[in-house]
Amino acid sequence: MQNYGDMTIKELASRCETVDDVQKVIRDPFKDTLQVIFEAEMEHHLGYAKPSAEGIHTGSSRNGYSKKTIKTKFGNTTLNIPRDRKGVFEPQIIKKHETGPKWLGSTNNRFVLQEVSTRDIEDHMQDIYFGSKWGDFA
Repeated sequence: MQNYGDMTIKELASRCETVDDVQKVIRDPFKDTLQVIFEAEMEHHLGYAKPSAEGIHTGSSRNGYSKKTIKTKFGNTTLNIPRDRKGVFEPQIIKKHETGPKWLGSTNNRFVLQEVSTRDIEDHMQDIYFGSKWGDFA
């Protein structure tokens, strides 16, 4: 993951010279945010944080990652989806066999127009998917 911290879209855009650069700059913070959400979903599913000895001999623990490519208005993005040993983990933000959320592209447009920081974007997505429970996962 790259560290975009609390950079605004204007600051990120200053690094761009082509449309491809813009797409990459917009795509990367969302990819990183989705990765954090996938990890939080897995932690919630298993009931313990990574790394933790609590999962030893429970029958279900983390079992690596599988790659998934999603499509957005800003291009394809490859994600690492966590797996569990029992194979029952079902991500909620982007479910199995989905190629990407339909709302993601329009959300990106709103954030670009408002010059929202990546921290604000992450907070917004946390509220959407976990509400006030997010504090338990972060």
